[in-house]
Amino acid sequence: MDIECLPFDLTGYFSELICDYLEEKESLRSFYHRFPNLENFRKQLEEKAKTFPPSRREVIYEALQKQYQGVNITKKTETHIRQLKEPITFTVVTGHQLNLFTGPLYFLYKIVSTINLTLELKKTYPKYNFVPVYWMATEDHDFEEINFFNFKGRKIQWNPDDRPGGAVGHLSTKGLDEVYEAFANELGNNGNASALKELFEKAYLEHKNLTDATRYLANVLFGEYGLVIIDGDDVELKRQMIPYVKKDILEKVGFQKVSETISGLEALPKKYGIQVNPREINYFYLADGIRERIVEKEGRFYVKETEIEFSKDQLLTELEDHPDRFSPNVIMRPVYQEVILPNLCYIGGGGELAYWLELRSMFETMGVTFPILTLRNSALVITKKQYDKLQRLNLSTTDLFLKQSSFINKKIREISNIDVDFTPQKKYLEEQFKTLYDLAELTDKSFLGAVKAQEVKQKKGLDRLEKRLLKAQKRKLEDHVTRITEIQNELFPNQSLQERTLNFSELYLELGDELIPLLMKELKPLSLEFLILTY
Repeated sequence: MDIECLPFDLTGYFSELICDYLEEKESLRSFYHRFPNLENFRKQLEEKAKTFPPSRREVIYEALQKQYQGVNITKKTETHIRQLKEPITFTVVTGHQLNLFTGPLYFLYKIVSTINLTLELKKTYPKYNFVPVYWMATEDHDFEEINFFNFKGRKIQWNPDDRPGGAVGHLSTKGLDEVYEAFANELGNNGNASALKELFEKAYLEHKNLTDATRYLANVLFGEYGLVIIDGDDVELKRQMIPYVKKDILEKVGFQKVSETISGLEALPKKYGIQVNPREINYFYLADGIRERIVEKEGRFYVKETEIEFSKDQLLTELEDHPDRFSPNVIMRPVYQEVILPNLCYIGGGGELAYWLELRSMFETMGVTFPILTLRNSALVITKKQYDKLQRLNLSTTDLFLKQSSFINKKIREISNIDVDFTPQKKYLEEQFKTLYDLAELTDKSFLGAVKAQEVKQKKGLDRLEKRLLKAQKRKLEDHVTRITEIQNELFPNQSLQERTLNFSELYLELGDELIPLLMKELKPLSLEFLILTY
């Protein structure tokens, strides 16, 4: 296994906000609590130990006991669940949607990053216990985001005839036998293909709903490492959230504090863009077949797209009697997680960390400790065959990260007999026009505009000529261009990162049971670098 590391900011695939966060830019310091390094984890666990109520440990333990009923639980996971009752135990959490057959490859990277961070923390602070947690996003209702995965360039998709509304975790797995048949036909019949077929079949054809199917799948893949899988759609867990739901719905704390933070981000010299915006009420009403926003109008509360409405007193009664019907949105779900778990750190992708950076002030106002935010590991996995092809084409792995037009132009310039780079000519032109500007200044300043217009015209002419010559060279070197774009498209499908498109099953076909141990060995969550892995 050969490993190459690349700073995230050199990949071109991560936002300025995330790159500046990783560089600990001072302008962002007020938007997070502690940066992810081992020394800061000591401070974080000391703070969490003081602020996390012991009574909540028993609640999470009992909830997990119920959620794992009927699951073939490993000894390590069983130990981790039991340890959650102890005051010296803390969690590291990642979360993900219930994507069909795990969805994109980074699902694995998230969980491996989480497990590996707990192992690193245990080495550093051996007297404490650290539990890796996967939070299943069972209450999401965006079915179209999760009902497919990609396999060898084909979209394997689930299209039930009667797609009900409401939380996706409640969805029946009925109809997934057709998806299984389509996937099985694509897989072939080698040993690793048979294992993938069995995994899909047992997960989706032997479990009644998407929550149970996803729990089974994650448990099979990561149970031996002690992964604990949590379903937040749980009445007793949500009962712990009642005071915080009231703060959001009645006092509008979420809306006010996140809006203030967004104003602070927008006031920075760099314009980062805003990941999410808060609602006045950041909760949905969840019931059979529905998950719709709660809105307030003239002192009454309404569930959109339904006839359901409440007075203030009726809403509070509903909350006390049925806390499970109040489903947090993207703003309040992080609060829910941190309220019910003795958590130190959230591990997520760039988009997730971008919205977490909007939440610190809200957490402080609600009296909840803000976790350390760690960017999950990212990787490009290259086979030996692909690597050899790169060598023959004289391509470096860093070349592959260029946008395709820049990638092609760079390689054309490198291999062309003609130097199709007019940078020297443009520089010479600028020097000539500097003389003309000086002459206009000394004679008649009204000519400055005419000189500028002529400079722009001639520069544009050079640009057009350069592009035409490059185009001609591309035609001349068409075979080479085809080969280099093919390998880039292979490793960056849809001109995006491999991990955002590829499903783990393609790597599993090659590596089988070696895949996850390989990732466990190489992904280091605190390295904060993009990995290129060649096997």
